[in-house]
Amino acid sequence: MDIGFRICKRERVAPKPLIEAYAKVPVANVSDSMSRMTAAGSRLRPMHKSGGMAGAALTVRARPGDNLMFQKAIDMAEPGDIIVVDAGGDLTNALMGELMLAYAITRGVAGFVINGAIRDVDAFVETNLPTFAAGVTHRGPYKDGPGEINVPISIDGMVIEPGDIIIGDSDGVLCVPLDDAEEVLAKAKAKHEAETKQMQKIADGKNDRSWVDAALKAKGCLFP
Repeated sequence: MDIGFRICKRERVAPKPLIEAYAKVPVANVSDSMSRMTAAGSRLRPMHKSGGMAGAALTVRARPGDNLMFQKAIDMAEPGDIIVVDAGGDLTNALMGELMLAYAITRGVAGFVINGAIRDVDAFVETNLPTFAAGVTHRGPYKDGPGEINVPISIDGMVIEPGDIIIGDSDGVLCVPLDDAEEVLAKAKAKHEAETKQMQKIADGKNDRSWVDAALKAKGCLFP
């Protein structure tokens, strides 16, 4: 097996009920529940019209500008998978466009995270399959390899293992390690419930803001 040019077996996959539970929680609440230390970078923005995503990671490490292994990953995808591609963030060549998008839909792919560029943006808006990418260019990809499938990858310091939970919404993309997923979900749900109650207090004019002055005083700030 050649390092850098190989296809590996995905040993673990996040269970469907757990993925469905994450789909109901905002990414920001999950991020807060992971101490705000994990992110895929602000460059990854939604290229579809609207809506979030949640699914199990099928990982791809691609040579910048080349989509041979990305193509193979779509062939391998199980319904509900999120294909996560690390192509080094290079924006010179698009890694996918409307043809790959159309085929991925027939395979039941639930979304894409691409640390690289796409093209045919109108097709992504029209189909509204959740897709997060670093940029757009009309220049197409090469298909020579090398690359790897189902290996650990990293995007802007966020490590993604095959089978981890990938979530995304208008705020960006986040990977939840499978080993920590149950604990993080419990914290995120509690965070979301607390914020929902706070929003109601704001609407009712009963929001307690005393903590702001308390924090300023604790830091030694002088104010009248």
